[in-house]
Amino acid sequence: MQMKPVLTLDDVKKIAAAAEDEANRNNWKVVISIVDDGGHLLWLQRLDGVAPVSAYIAPAKAKTAALGKRESRIYEELINNGRYSFMTAPEIEGMLEGGVPIVVDGHVVGAVGVSGVKSAEDAQIAKAGIAALGLAA
Repeated sequence: MQMKPVLTLDDVKKIAAAAEDEANRNNWKVVISIVDDGGHLLWLQRLDGVAPVSAYIAPAKAKTAALGKRESRIYEELINNGRYSFMTAPEIEGMLEGGVPIVVDGHVVGAVGVSGVKSAEDAQIAKAGIAALGLAA
């Protein structure tokens, strides 16, 4: 049997705080979501002033990154390059940049999804959150 790391509530709080700090430092209004490796929601934080739809998009991006074990932008790029069949992939809906997997010792333990500003800025916020654990995204 293999053993793997898992996210703790303390980890999730550190990620969320660092992501919120990055968003606030740039005056970006976003939703921050964190999921486990199965795409199950562990954290949802909606900053004041963000569009309500972002509360649906951010968790979808996180789930896509966790289940796919890659940044959600990869799916967006595949579709934009003509691989339209990915639009029918089961269980992944957030195929936009802004979902970033959390990788520990080669294991995807979850993901952060952010929505509310430009997609590259969403990803920047997600990566800032992950960096709070001393991990590269």
